[in-house]
Amino acid sequence: MASFTYPQFGYRPPQTPPGGTERCRVAIVGGGPVGLSAALDLAAHGIGCILLDEEDSVSVGSRAICYAKRTLEIWDRLGVGQRMLDKGVTWQIGKVFHGPHQRYSFDLLPESGHKFPAFINLQQYYAELYLVEAAREQPLIDLRWKHRVADAVPGNDGVRLSVETPDGDYTLVADYVLAADGARSTMRRKLGLDFRGQVFEDRFLIADVHMKADFPSERWFWFDPPFHAGGSALLHKQPDDVWRIDLQLGWQADPEAERQPERVMPRLKAMLGNDVPFDLDWVSVYTFQCRRLDRFRHGRVIFIGDAAHQVSPFGARGANSGVQDADNLVWKLAHVLNGEAPDALLDTYDSERVAAADENILNSTRSTDFIVPKSATAKALRDAVLDLAADHAFARRLVNSGRLSLPTTYRDTPLSTPDRDIFAAGPVPGAPAVDAPLDDAGEAWLLRRCAGGGFTLLVFGEATASLPQDLRGRTKVVTLPAEGIAAQRYAAKPGTAYLLRPDQHVAARWVQPTSADISMAYRKALTLAA
Repeated sequence: MASFTYPQFGYRPPQTPPGGTERCRVAIVGGGPVGLSAALDLAAHGIGCILLDEEDSVSVGSRAICYAKRTLEIWDRLGVGQRMLDKGVTWQIGKVFHGPHQRYSFDLLPESGHKFPAFINLQQYYAELYLVEAAREQPLIDLRWKHRVADAVPGNDGVRLSVETPDGDYTLVADYVLAADGARSTMRRKLGLDFRGQVFEDRFLIADVHMKADFPSERWFWFDPPFHAGGSALLHKQPDDVWRIDLQLGWQADPEAERQPERVMPRLKAMLGNDVPFDLDWVSVYTFQCRRLDRFRHGRVIFIGDAAHQVSPFGARGANSGVQDADNLVWKLAHVLNGEAPDALLDTYDSERVAAADENILNSTRSTDFIVPKSATAKALRDAVLDLAADHAFARRLVNSGRLSLPTTYRDTPLSTPDRDIFAAGPVPGAPAVDAPLDDAGEAWLLRRCAGGGFTLLVFGEATASLPQDLRGRTKVVTLPAEGIAAQRYAAKPGTAYLLRPDQHVAARWVQPTSADISMAYRKALTLAA
């Protein structure tokens, strides 16, 4: 078995007597990676919160394991990125097989000069543990384990949460509630909300296998492998000599029966060989679901992560998109709570992240349709594409074994200032900022230099305009040379400037801005100006 020991975080009785009422600015329901990331981000903005979770440990089983570069960059701002990287298995190469034959391989990050890799594989229980340990160091975060939210009643001046504990019930009234309580969200149910979307008629087995193996740290995906005829298979390496194996079972498979060792072990031996010793660490059976709420914001209750949307696991879009939900929301909520922006700023969380969810659902649905063809004709077309992919690059673009998670560019957001100047390249308004090394030793990085919780004005070479008076103390100025890797990635000339939002998405960019340009873009990014 794997060496991980599940911690017990410890229950603390409520300070409020049974039947009493307590008030807070922000309550977070759910202590998974998304809720914990939101709590750490709020603390970084100086906002306290109470996090409620009905359990007192981390998730059982590896669950989400693939964390993308963008998520690692967010966690780096929150102080846990390097720890995730140090423990995780780094990978960027994927290989696609059809039957017994490898058809092609791909490299997700062929360019050097990045602090974080394209992906790491790390069991969710490690990610949660590191986030909890970081949250414990923050006096602004009140972690309450074994505090179960039983009911939620939104009102004009707050949300009343009925909380159950082993020592009695109490009421918590929060100015805002972030619902991060997962796919089976109590908050969603109590508000009478439901998903719309599609549940796909197929089932997949997930098995965590503990074994010594010589497979490289790559993503291997098989269509119709000889050891699992007619289905698909996926192999991924995790820390501690644990390997993730996914096997397509078909819609008629009995989920309970397929979880039993007497059904699982023969399937794994067919894949790995009878002479390979291994232990079964964790097993689950899942069904593809691509669904979301119509709206993510419901007054003072705001849904993030799987409580707001669900996608299939192929493509690693679940946990990654959830962390990016929190990243998008928290800076806006902090500005509203601090009286620096109107309530309307929170509506842009809804519009920006609904668009991101639709993008993820589209990619996830296309992956599912390719992995699980709906007809004999669709399967024949898929197999022909796979055969062509061995020798033709154009066909590889049509293969879809799970389009892997990429951050969303908010192309239609009202918070961005459209380009006035012509740029040959570089991140466009609405896109996430691009990292770059700032020294030869790889110790200084652009995104880390820009971190700090507020807006950042990134200037290349000598500035053509001074920081406007209304931005001083609220906007960090980072000046970089107008040559080198960073300048190349931003298509920068002397005087070029980028205004970055607190979530490090580009709000505006100019070849040579004026102070008025910068001020107007800042106000637009806070919905203070049309």
